[in-house]
Amino acid sequence: MALEKAEIAKIVKEFGENEHDTGSTKVQVAIITKRIQELTTHLKANIHDYSSKRALFVLVGQRRGLLSYLDNKDHAAYLELIKKLGIRKY
Repeated sequence: MALEKAEIAKIVKEFGENEHDTGSTKVQVAIITKRIQELTTHLKANIHDYSSKRALFVLVGQRRGLLSYLDNKDHAAYLELIKKLGIRKY
C-alpha cells in the first residue's frame, strides 16, 4: 500500500519548495492525504481488513496534528493547503 517513488516525487514537486523538500509540513500533509485516499478505497473493497483500518486512523491523526501545527504557524498557508487538497477544516 506504499506510494510509488514517482507519486511522491510528483507531490513533492507540487507542494514543496524544491524537489528535495520532503520534510516540510505541506509536503508531509499532502503525502499522508494521498495514502489516506488509497487506504479508503482499499477499505471500501475489503471491509474486514482491521489492520488497515487502524492504519487509516493513525494516518488521520498524524495529518490532523500536522494541520494543527501549520494552522498555528501560518494560517494562510493552512487555508490554501486544505483548499488545494480538498479536505475539511479540523
